Amino acid sequence: MLLRRAALALALAGSLVGCSGSDSTATVDSSSTGGSTTVATAINGVVTYPVDSRDHVEGIVTYPQSPPVGGDHAPPPNWRNCGAYSEPVVNEQAVHSLEHGAVWITYRQDLPPADVELLRSFVVNQTHVLVSPFEGLTSPVVASAWGVQLTLDSVSDPRLKAFVEEYQNGRQTPELGAPCSGGVGDPL
Repeated sequence: MLLRRAALALALAGSLVGCSGSDSTATVDSSSTGGSTTVATAINGVVTYPVDSRDHVEGIVTYPQSPPVGGDHAPPPNWRNCGAYSEPVVNEQAVHSLEHGAVWITYRQDLPPADVELLRSFVVNQTHVLVSPFEGLTSPVVASAWGVQLTLDSVSDPRLKAFVEEYQNGRQTPELGAPCSGGVGDPL
């Protein structure tokens, strides 16, 4: 326990000293976040979660995060086709897309139309970006990829673009190279 506290103190000191721009270490106590862990990232605020299972299952899955960042999900070919949607999508399908390397950008349903359009622009010329409203979000925007998540207060936060660039088909992807098309759903 003492060693863990010392590591936490060093991580926090390191992020306060010499931290410029968006470089930092996000440290979150796993007891308060459903098992999240420390993650070294160039994007301030990214939280990493362990994902213990990625089985194909029928029915509804209860996820420890909302929106989910991974876990059991819909069987093939029931991944959600990447693109922008005007209605919430099925979690189990979106998680299957995350397994294929997608970044899922979710937003509150009361977001102004201009902000929604800005979020939808993230799918232009991208193969693995999914954008949809999500019921019950407490923050305006949440970006998720397999095992990682970033909560944002503004659609114009530059960390959103950095998150998409870092995690779309990123090193965390369990099935790198798998499609995010040919599944279910008709994006806008």
